[in-house]
Amino acid sequence: MAIVGAGPAGIYAAEALSQQSDVAVEVAVIDRLPVPFGLVRYGVAPDHFSIRSIRNTLERTLEKPSVRFYGDVAIGSDLSIAELRESVDAVIYAYGAGTDRRLEIPGEQLPGSIAAAELVAWYCGHPDVHPDTDQPSLEDHLVAAAIDELISTSRHAVVVGVGNVALDVARVLIKTVDDLDDTDMADEVLTSLSRKNITDIHVLGRRGPAYTTFTTKELRELGQLADVDVIIDPADLELDPSSQAVVQQNKVAARNLVVLQEWAARPLSGASRHISFHFWSRPTKIIGNDRVTAVEVERTMINSDGFVVGAGRRPTLAADLVVRSVGYRGLPLPGIPFDERTGRVPHAEGRVIRDGSFSPDEYVTGWIKRGPTGVIGTNKSDAVETVTSLLADVHDGAVQAHGRSGKLDRLLAQRGIKALDMPAWHRIDAAEIELGVSHGRLRTTLAHRRELLAAAEDDHRPM
Repeated sequence: MAIVGAGPAGIYAAEALSQQSDVAVEVAVIDRLPVPFGLVRYGVAPDHFSIRSIRNTLERTLEKPSVRFYGDVAIGSDLSIAELRESVDAVIYAYGAGTDRRLEIPGEQLPGSIAAAELVAWYCGHPDVHPDTDQPSLEDHLVAAAIDELISTSRHAVVVGVGNVALDVARVLIKTVDDLDDTDMADEVLTSLSRKNITDIHVLGRRGPAYTTFTTKELRELGQLADVDVIIDPADLELDPSSQAVVQQNKVAARNLVVLQEWAARPLSGASRHISFHFWSRPTKIIGNDRVTAVEVERTMINSDGFVVGAGRRPTLAADLVVRSVGYRGLPLPGIPFDERTGRVPHAEGRVIRDGSFSPDEYVTGWIKRGPTGVIGTNKSDAVETVTSLLADVHDGAVQAHGRSGKLDRLLAQRGIKALDMPAWHRIDAAEIELGVSHGRLRTTLAHRRELLAAAEDDHRPM
């Protein structure tokens, strides 16, 4: 079996395959990056230590005898999908959702308007956003340079969205660099954040507080930040009938509402920094010439048909930086069926649908299967569903063993492609810990591909 993608979805699929005993399997977990763990490493905010520690559990799966990690192998360029399918008996696609959804409003392309996906990748040290200087990608360099410039020159930020990623972005942008120094952020990220002057962040939600997708623990963190006032208009927390119904049925929504009500009733402390929540609000225009200077906001309501519609009033918020956090979207990978409308691989219970019928050796799991929903743990049950379908197809004879053990290794060797294995990851891990300790921290992320590849070598020397 091959799994394309070494994030939580892919590794949970490998876990489900390796834990069952009905079918003897060898599992190749393939990722285009030199390191495993996907969004656990490059999507979870560095100051969320407990969530990032899920990496330890994922790592144990990759260490199992029946599972092998193949890092720095790009399916679609190093190997085609057709070549991969010829090398193994079945493939599970678990490569996630790699881009952001758009707001589709005027001014969205202005400098200063960026996707949360880009900002998160930047502060997590993703090599796509920290490209090597000796092999420059103009687009990636522009992203990295733009973020660095924005961080040091912005005072007012608007974050559009009311999910956990929006909270992460707001928290990282409002925290001082001293509050982030105990994280594993790359040195160059911390250097940029040390020049940060952001004092005000506005968080916009087009629906009311009952419809947020925050987890309550993450929401409470904002109210515990030193020298930060959280500001909410009590009128925004008044519940219409639809919101009341949601709160009555959804315990998380009810808990979130209690937190927000506590903040709305709390007197301002005179803090030097502020996070303001604006519910029933959506951006209609990003204003500026050479750069973002403001955001035009429209009040909203839910009409009798259950749709969000404009309510007329359009205040304007000053902004040097706008971060769009309205969801991720999957991208097509050459050779894999893809539904442009949904941004997902078409499937039924994880079985890939190709040309109108089930493809007998192709499966899908994770965000590219169901869309960017749920938390990290959601990927586990999702992977179990897919693996259950795969094993049922093995038992029914739809998927058969063809004696292909070792064929993937031989093909990579013929191409001169040296995949990074778990020992290589351990060397990278050790190098990051060594670098961090040298700076008085537990670890420091290596953000550039050349750094990761150098650390992966057997003859790695201290940096």
